[in-house]
Amino acid sequence: MLDTLDVNFHGKRHTDFDLKRIIKAQEHGFDEPVTAYLCGVSIRARAAIGVVFGHKRKDQYGRFGDGHLIRTSDVLKIEREGRFWVMTTENSRYVLTTFQRENGRTSLREFLRLSQGQHHLTPRVLQ
Repeated sequence: MLDTLDVNFHGKRHTDFDLKRIIKAQEHGFDEPVTAYLCGVSIRARAAIGVVFGHKRKDQYGRFGDGHLIRTSDVLKIEREGRFWVMTTENSRYVLTTFQRENGRTSLREFLRLSQGQHHLTPRVLQ
């Protein structure tokens, strides 16, 4: 029996490593349901930016489609689960499969260092 993964790319070339990590993450049994898988992740201003795959809320208009760049809602926590980092946001739960070159892992370490139990979320209304 052949397993296939249907992936549409939108302007970003993915390495074999990215694709293998996504497949491994999808095969991994996580403790809680996963909303989507992100690769090429960097964390900026309490949100993650990355390329999404397997999003549960993908719709017919292309929102959250595989290969699309997304910005998540505010990150509440990031913790290690097996070989993967799992990020919980206000609305979703993402598996971080790969990080952006040169600054992705650094942004994760910086987020973990700065957040240490302190959550100052983005205000709903800016004055």
